[in-house]
Amino acid sequence: MVIDDSNTIRRSAEIFLKQMGYTVILAEDGFDALAKISDHQPNIVFCDILMPRLDGYQTCALIKKNPRFADTPVVMLSSKDGLFDRARGRMVGSDQYLTKPFTREALIKAVGDHVLAGS
Repeated sequence: MVIDDSNTIRRSAEIFLKQMGYTVILAEDGFDALAKISDHQPNIVFCDILMPRLDGYQTCALIKKNPRFADTPVVMLSSKDGLFDRARGRMVGSDQYLTKPFTREALIKAVGDHVLAGS
């Protein structure tokens, strides 16, 4: 699942992941994601930090608080690369932090690190 309010980022991630044979669920914001996560039960969630209505930190915390999804890896996406942002992501339960714009290789590596390692 890719959660980002930027259509460009969502589409880029979708293209990269589909090229590798993955099914991709897209969400425009945290509320959209929470509505879709139960139906689709993704193996990994890529979540933008700066989004309207429900930001990435809040979205990640809500995903991790749900016992069904507590073990689902959440990778935070942000254009900020500060120590504070990374630490805040860890505090809400994120498993990794990718800086935007991310590369195809970084995205695929994150899936490999979390999904394939956990299988």
